[in-house]
Amino acid sequence: MIDTQVTVTNRAGLHTRPAAMLVKLASQFKSEIHLVRDGFSINAKSIIGVMTLAAEQGSTLGLQVEGIDEVEAAAAVGELFATGFGEP
Repeated sequence: MIDTQVTVTNRAGLHTRPAAMLVKLASQFKSEIHLVRDGFSINAKSIIGVMTLAAEQGSTLGLQVEGIDEVEAAAAVGELFATGFGEP
């Protein structure tokens, strides 16, 4: 299991477009991928779950990945957050 953190860097936070990008990316992996905020864990493959986080710019989220492709999944999700979901 990989247990790390990611930070929301884009100005608008995890609004609809980046949430959809995250779900689409996470769904490509077999591993279980969860984001954690304030003790609340959601499945990163669920758009409703991701939207409930209401994560604004600067939010730090836990990233928990477990499964056969966990290394690749954690790296890909981490990269998506690090690049600000392609937003300025």
